[in-house]
Amino acid sequence: MAYAKKQKKGFWASVKEITVLLLIVFLIRTFGFGLYQVPTGSMETTMLIGERFFADKLSYSFITKPKRGDIISFNDPLFNYSENSLTYLFQYYVWGPSNWTKRVIALPGEHVQGKIEDGKPVVYVNGQKLDEPYLNKYPLLALWKINPIQLQKSALEQAQRMAQTGKMNAAQMNRYINGILNKHFMWRSYDPYYSYLDQPFYRMQPSLIFKDSETGERLLKYPNTPVDDEHDIFDWHLGTNQYWVMGDNRQGSHDCRFFGPLNGKLIHGKIIFRIWSIDSYESWWIIDLLKHPIDFWKRVRWSRFFQVVR
Repeated sequence: MAYAKKQKKGFWASVKEITVLLLIVFLIRTFGFGLYQVPTGSMETTMLIGERFFADKLSYSFITKPKRGDIISFNDPLFNYSENSLTYLFQYYVWGPSNWTKRVIALPGEHVQGKIEDGKPVVYVNGQKLDEPYLNKYPLLALWKINPIQLQKSALEQAQRMAQTGKMNAAQMNRYINGILNKHFMWRSYDPYYSYLDQPFYRMQPSLIFKDSETGERLLKYPNTPVDDEHDIFDWHLGTNQYWVMGDNRQGSHDCRFFGPLNGKLIHGKIIFRIWSIDSYESWWIIDLLKHPIDFWKRVRWSRFFQVVR
């Protein structure tokens, strides 16, 4: 009997210790620091896909506010939070929106404007043109994520199966196929002074280079050129807790130009240090290593390890 009580007491003591430990981890993760992996190319070439970063959350939580030039992490501003308060808290602090990373351009109360001068997009804050040395200086090259021949064959087969059921006509088939193709299409920073396989940012397979179906030419987006007038021309007077954030890769960033000012309550950390850099799309590098034990090491960007980020 005494032994059973002792076992029960030991069990609940272990539960208590684990609960306290999880609470400490949660508090540190929420208000102390965070680890982030880059999922998109919006901050190229300051940050590349496959890089892991350390973020300081403590300063923004208790000490200071974001400053112009800070690279920040924040909750997806387009995420639709639940109206239930408990669910909202769970989504906000535990599991919900994805993390985005951009650079702070303008602060609460400031006047930010986007203009096109001499064919180049520029940004003004309180009437002063910003000097932005961090902007991506390289063109973006269009790439397929997977072999385009196999992809087109697979998309056509799927569309034909849908058409046979009577759920899709010819026009809908084309839209369906294009939709599949667009999901496997991407833009990546490209240095024309290096071969495809020796690129400094992303290794590029020649067979995956996207080419125009009519001209056979590669598709490129060049730096210091407008995305379009609708998004590169803007004029906002920021509110009390509103920030204007943009990606360093202006040709490939979905930022405040598209969704308006960022609510400061969504900001939760300042990116300060690059831990490692691997040309990989896997969330966990160990998975990529297991899948490609030899090729993995060829895609490690050793020169971008352990660096302060500015």
